[in-house]
Amino acid sequence: MRKSLVLLALWSCAAIFCAGQKPNITNAKIQETSATAGLKAAVENIAQKQEAPAWIGYRIPTTAKERSMCCFNSWSDSENAGNRCCMGCRLESGSGGSFTGTMSNCSPPEPFHYAFVFFRVEAKQVMKIRNYSADCGLDFGGLPLYWLENVNPAQSVELLSELALAANTATDQKKSSNSAISAIALHDDPSADAALEKMIQPGQPASLREHVPFWLEAERGKKGLEVLRKYVRNDSSERFREKGVFAFTLSKEPEAIQELIAMAHNDPSPRVRRQAVFWMGHLGGQKLAREITDSIENDPETSVKKHAVFALSQMPAGEGVPLLINVAKTNKNPVVRKEAVRWLGMSNDPRALEYLEQILTK
Repeated sequence: MRKSLVLLALWSCAAIFCAGQKPNITNAKIQETSATAGLKAAVENIAQKQEAPAWIGYRIPTTAKERSMCCFNSWSDSENAGNRCCMGCRLESGSGGSFTGTMSNCSPPEPFHYAFVFFRVEAKQVMKIRNYSADCGLDFGGLPLYWLENVNPAQSVELLSELALAANTATDQKKSSNSAISAIALHDDPSADAALEKMIQPGQPASLREHVPFWLEAERGKKGLEVLRKYVRNDSSERFREKGVFAFTLSKEPEAIQELIAMAHNDPSPRVRRQAVFWMGHLGGQKLAREITDSIENDPETSVKKHAVFALSQMPAGEGVPLLINVAKTNKNPVVRKEAVRWLGMSNDPRALEYLEQILTK
């Protein structure tokens, strides 16, 4: 009976706590305090007193758009959920995982203009960083949760930048480094752009800067595109330019497509050009179809030509089938023609089947 009353009290406290732009929390020993004197000092003050595990959380401003950052207790729970909304999770569970994306079938009437950052502290240091949206239910397993109000967004960006750099140097903390970068990108504050630009510069560790392009394009809009364009196209790292190619596909800015096309045609690395034409195929549309066809005709590397043929086969709604047929009929390179026929043969499109029948009956 006593245990039930304790759990009920914790649940009731959490339910009240959830009101007013606060997270959906259960099973936590909540202590609310202010970060008016400085976020870093507040976090360090709590962490230095915590040998045992505890959580620290606070709210950050975000641009209001469709966005869900949630978690689940196990992969089987996630698979069984189907199209249901965010299930939430037990943060102290050793299984399950987190996701960031959109869930149109269960979005709130108005997009949230805030999100939550959580630090798990143990042995007097931050061990984990997690970001969640307001639709995610979080069970803290009975641990203390220090909730900070009056957090300055620029101070949050500064602290997260320090934590991202520190976590990146530890082999077992790479996930926290990426979580810190994503949290920075979420901030609706100009300091986030400056912090991300600093992280993407060539002098930074490759394992750190490789995560930045994704979040620049996923969250930073036109400014993110400007920063990415500034650093990606002429970077000496082939791997980094590959990350940039994918990031351009995430942007909602129309200029991003031009950057993708430029890399598909002009990047010195065949590997990067292959990635560019691959993603152009997934995006689809007549304009990109023409650019992919241009790569088939004019790229000096056969490997890029073959990838461009594959990209046509991956275009949505069979957009690339007529172009594949034309490549199979007219391209001067026999390897390319063979590749086009191969992908037509894997298509269930009636136009492709009709063309293959014509070849077989000649």
